[in-house]
Amino acid sequence: MSNYNLTHIKELEAEAIYILREVFAQFENPAILFSGGKDSICVAHLARKAFFPSKIPFPFVHVDTGHNFPETMDFRNKYVEELGVKLIVGSVQKSIDDGAAAEEKGKNANRNAIQTVTLLDTIEEHGFDACIGGARRDEEKARAKERFFSHRDEFGQWDPKNQRPELWNIFNGRCHQGEHFRVFPLSNWTEMDVWQYILLENIALPSLYFAHERQVIRRNNTWLPVSDYIQIGDDEEIVTKKIRFRTLGDITITGGDESDADTLEKIVDEVASARQTERGNREDDKRSETSMEDRKKQGYF
Repeated sequence: MSNYNLTHIKELEAEAIYILREVFAQFENPAILFSGGKDSICVAHLARKAFFPSKIPFPFVHVDTGHNFPETMDFRNKYVEELGVKLIVGSVQKSIDDGAAAEEKGKNANRNAIQTVTLLDTIEEHGFDACIGGARRDEEKARAKERFFSHRDEFGQWDPKNQRPELWNIFNGRCHQGEHFRVFPLSNWTEMDVWQYILLENIALPSLYFAHERQVIRRNNTWLPVSDYIQIGDDEEIVTKKIRFRTLGDITITGGDESDADTLEKIVDEVASARQTERGNREDDKRSETSMEDRKKQGYF
């Protein structure tokens, strides 16, 4: 009898597919949180595999801040059309216009925190009992505390000190009316695992992940892209640099790295030698030591 051994990457793939199928089995109305970033694209790719030859049985949910990279939006629209899935868009601008959220003011203002309002309203409006995301434990210390099946109370809040045990891949998806779960199939993956999987599967990505020339300013030790949504100070000089982005968020908070990595192979090599964390250039994470955990407790992604 021949042995059947999985590689490290294929073992992670099998685990993620198992979790996606568990979501389908345990919940009545799940959805995939899709931002157009590499991690949510990987989740979508895994869902495609998990339910092939059928279509992905979950709608995609995108919280649109209105401050997205145009490249991300173009990719999102084409990808959703290719997959043939339903796309539900929650608008942060609508939340602001309705008075449900207040926009920040000042030089470093962004819409990252107030996405939570739109996300929770979208979940309530559509009655989702599970939202599948691409967050990983290696990204940030607050995300390292999450379970695969992460419970949210009737207010959408997360309590890191009161989580359900997960033993032997047994997941408890029971929840009361109004509560829901966030589910993270990539929890055990690292940034390197994601890039190696993208290379192995030849997964298409937005061009932002590859080195390209862009107008930027230097702020808080990162190259911040110039856009209509940021205030440029008198002491800040607009320059053109060849950069790429390791993680994607709003254009107002996503800093880039100087890079020549314009292929997947070069990106894998670059990530292997990187000394800074993946989210080290995210302005939203620099506000305080606990900024991510504080946002997650309120219902953030």
